[in-house]
Amino acid sequence: MEMQKRNINDEVITEMSQILFVAADETRLKILVSLLDGEKCVSDLEEDSGASQSLVSHQLQVLKKAKLVSFRKDGNRVFYSLDDEHIHELIRVAYDHVIEEKE
Repeated sequence: MEMQKRNINDEVITEMSQILFVAADETRLKILVSLLDGEKCVSDLEEDSGASQSLVSHQLQVLKKAKLVSFRKDGNRVFYSLDDEHIHELIRVAYDHVIEEKE
């Protein structure tokens, strides 16, 4: 299989840096890891992250702005999920890497 040469330019690196910077916050990372299991509402994410409702809501806004999570409304409830398969894979691989090192 032939390897494709990556086009590494400043714009791409800047966007990658922003994604990793946003994901590096501990509370946001807990939210992202929790969402590996599928979509969840704020109360589920509160429980999983151990953070308050206001903190979870604030961090979700940051994650939405960075296009790491998306949401859908069902009546009065809002459900969040990882934005796409690339974000899912990024978080899953990082998680698996750390778990593998601990075993």
